[in-house]
Amino acid sequence: MKNEEQHAIVLFDGVCNFCNDRINFIIRHDKKDYFRFAALQSDVGNKILAEHKISLANPDTFILIENQKYFDRTSAALRIAKHLNGFWPLLFVFIIVPPFIRDVAYKIIAKNRYRWWGKKESCMIPNAEVRAKFL
Repeated sequence: MKNEEQHAIVLFDGVCNFCNDRINFIIRHDKKDYFRFAALQSDVGNKILAEHKISLANPDTFILIENQKYFDRTSAALRIAKHLNGFWPLLFVFIIVPPFIRDVAYKIIAKNRYRWWGKKESCMIPNAEVRAKFL
C-alpha cells in the first residue's frame, strides 16, 4: 500500500471499547501525523492483513505496520510510543525485555477486554476532525 511509505498503519479491534480508547490516545499524541488507522474487521483492514500475509483467527491484538514489517502486542505498542509526543518515547527502552515476558500482561488484558471495558455493536465512526487518519 503506497500510504505505508509515509505513515505507519495501526490495525485494531474496531468493536473493542478499550482498543478504541487506545486509538484516540494515539491520535491525541501523534503530533507528527505519522499514524493511519483501520479496524481489523473492515474491508481495508482485511486487505492490509492479506497483503502482509497476516492471519488472525481472533482480533485479540493490534498490529503496527511500519516500513513493510508488522509488529503486534507490546512490540507494536512500544514502537508506537516511540513516535508519540511527551515522555512516551522513553518507554521504548523496554523493547530490550523479551516479548514472552512483556506480553504476559498484554495477553491478560486482551483476553478480558470485552468483559472489563465492553464492546460496540459496530466499528467506531471517526469524527470529521480525524477521519483523514482512517484508511
